[in-house]
Amino acid sequence: MSSAQPQAKSLHSSPAAAFRRKVLELRSQGRTIIDMTAGDLDFPTPPHVVEAAVAAARAGETRYTNVDGTPELKDAVREHFRRQNGLEFERSEIIVSNGSSQAIATAFAVTLKPGDEVIVPSPCWATYHGQASLAGGVAVPVPCAQNNGFKLRPEDLARAITPRTRWIIVNNPVNPTGAVYTHAELGGLCEVVRQHPGVRVLADNLYEHFVFDGARAVTPLEAAPDLRGRMVTVSGVAKSYSMTGWRIGYAAAPADLVAEMTKVQYLVTSCTSSISQAAATAALAGPQAVLTERLAILQSKRDLAVSLVNGCEGLSAAPPEGTFYLCISCAGVIGKRTPQGRVLNTGEDVSDHLLGTVGIALLPGEGYGLPHYVRMTFAVPTEHIHAAGRLIGEACAALT
Repeated sequence: MSSAQPQAKSLHSSPAAAFRRKVLELRSQGRTIIDMTAGDLDFPTPPHVVEAAVAAARAGETRYTNVDGTPELKDAVREHFRRQNGLEFERSEIIVSNGSSQAIATAFAVTLKPGDEVIVPSPCWATYHGQASLAGGVAVPVPCAQNNGFKLRPEDLARAITPRTRWIIVNNPVNPTGAVYTHAELGGLCEVVRQHPGVRVLADNLYEHFVFDGARAVTPLEAAPDLRGRMVTVSGVAKSYSMTGWRIGYAAAPADLVAEMTKVQYLVTSCTSSISQAAATAALAGPQAVLTERLAILQSKRDLAVSLVNGCEGLSAAPPEGTFYLCISCAGVIGKRTPQGRVLNTGEDVSDHLLGTVGIALLPGEGYGLPHYVRMTFAVPTEHIHAAGRLIGEACAALT
């Protein structure tokens, strides 16, 4: 009998989910915890989006839809790509999924064979590794140096490509670092891809509306339209419209690949929620001013968080170009000792110390390929940012 184990046996739970369990455990013990770990925004879903969902439910739109999405939502997604990126797609090139994560996992499922490689620029969203593994592939992390803004360089990409490489992931803006690739930088990466016909590009645009200081997030297909047949462009309404719980993502890809992805999605989940699809249609097709208004608020919160963190002894943070996360370097506190006698050797140590002593929850950077860092979201109430700055400062000052 074969000793092979099911592929799922090799998977690991999300580092963020594991850490949040600690937060919930402390809260259940009566501790007051300021949670600055979540990928949720401190904004409600826009009222017209909620109303569209209610109207759909009352109208009886509560049955199965097409597996790959309603025509109305697919058209709204097409208009989004036209408005946001100047890209044109047919309905047959769009698939609506249960969040952007499913779209990525499904794209890998229909293209990867055992041992095929997926290049993942690191630091990164850790789930990419599991999505590749679930499809039988191997995630290949490629370190992106801090002195290059945590961005993948063409020469590093070229060195990482092997005969088994099938995908490169380009997340723009990047979770967790907030780095934003320019049109020219993406063009350089695509030039490397152009030399390897068997390599595809998975463009993850989930944070595309969170780019500060007047900049814009470019997607790889804009930089290399000739590679259209080898690109899958993924996004969703979760972050942009404060709809993480509605579970609607989407992808644009060649029609034949979308057809294969649809077959897999049918077997795994079938269609997405009909009510959520009505809501997502309203979000994408409705007024977009809310995005600009909320971006201005987030930029103000970003600047406040950076200022307060940089006032904490031993910590430092550069203003992120995008997303709503702050990557905090702990270099100045690594090696120091807490009042309880514990030596802080890692970002995880720093995170545990802050959680246990002052009730501030920040994610350890190690789970993102970012050792000696912690990640803080600033998409929280302003009073939480002020409180975090004060309490973290006190905790750092007490180190010896």
